[in-house]
Amino acid sequence: MKAAVLNAFGTPLAIETLPDPVLGTGEIIVDVAAAGVANYAGGVFSGARNYLLEPPVVPGPGGIGRVRATGPDATKLAVGDWVFCDPTIRARDDAINPDMILQGWTAVSAASLPLHRFYHHGSFAEQMLLPTENVTPIGQIDAADAGRWCALSSLLVPFGGLLAIDLRAGETLVVNGATGGFGSAGAAVALAMGAARVVATGRNGRALDDLVRRFGARVQPAQMTGVEADDRRRIIELAGGPIDCVLDLLPREANASQVLAAVLAVCPGGRVVLMGGVGRQGGTDLALPYPWLMRNDITIRGKWMYAREAVTRMVRLVRAGIIDLGKFDVTEFALDDANEAVAHAAANAGPLRLTVLRPDR
Repeated sequence: MKAAVLNAFGTPLAIETLPDPVLGTGEIIVDVAAAGVANYAGGVFSGARNYLLEPPVVPGPGGIGRVRATGPDATKLAVGDWVFCDPTIRARDDAINPDMILQGWTAVSAASLPLHRFYHHGSFAEQMLLPTENVTPIGQIDAADAGRWCALSSLLVPFGGLLAIDLRAGETLVVNGATGGFGSAGAAVALAMGAARVVATGRNGRALDDLVRRFGARVQPAQMTGVEADDRRRIIELAGGPIDCVLDLLPREANASQVLAAVLAVCPGGRVVLMGGVGRQGGTDLALPYPWLMRNDITIRGKWMYAREAVTRMVRLVRAGIIDLGKFDVTEFALDDANEAVAHAAANAGPLRLTVLRPDR
């Protein structure tokens, strides 16, 4: 099979011919049709992000494809089925606290490196091998639309967070970092789940206005200044009432004051889920007032990725037309142009924008 290979950090992806994956029990081989390219992929491949990724490796976390072969224990998947390839692989030998990886992207900890070394290669290839439970049917689609279905990867991360804090219909939500790929997808998911109002925060006023254009008046754009008290006041004004939840997806480059502004805006009994990267580059960590949290009965939790059943639930939302993949702007590249795709993704990051590799072309 043809694949884009990262042979060493700091080197371009090389287009090579590798052996086809070999099927085992409990596994599926998928012909990859489309694979999303993250806007920060260049930082992963350069080594700047210090991901636990061991070259040489075919990178790429997840994608859309068709089943090529199933193991003897598969009972529903069939050859030719269109599927979503979930990169969140969990070890099978600990049901309570499994070690995890993002296939073709990173091990979560040193303990999960054996899992990374076994399910080593990701989706920047014509074929990939996955555990059976990581392959979810999406129903029949036109092959031309496979790239747009890569939006599932963007939608599922905030969906996992919103399920974790039990967002309810009619509630008001703050999406912190709404101008990024995951944040803008979070706004779309929250509206689909019935949020009455989404206060979308970010520093880019034009990108915030674009969210309003796409989704209407239920989205209120809150351009941040970096002054915590001012930003908190702005969020509260735009909410027009109690703020029930905060979904924080701010990147590692953001300042903790941006998180604090949103968290301190929630009403008594409010819920906050942290899914971003603030503090991971050695910056100021989040400091929250203990008495305020206690007296106001605030729930704060972290969430990494999403539960397995979230994938099927998201596919149903798309199939029902509740989430419109047509809201995403998609730019596609052939596998041979993988390095150009990485550069394009970095230069064109923004709300509801997808850069996609098409190994099927």
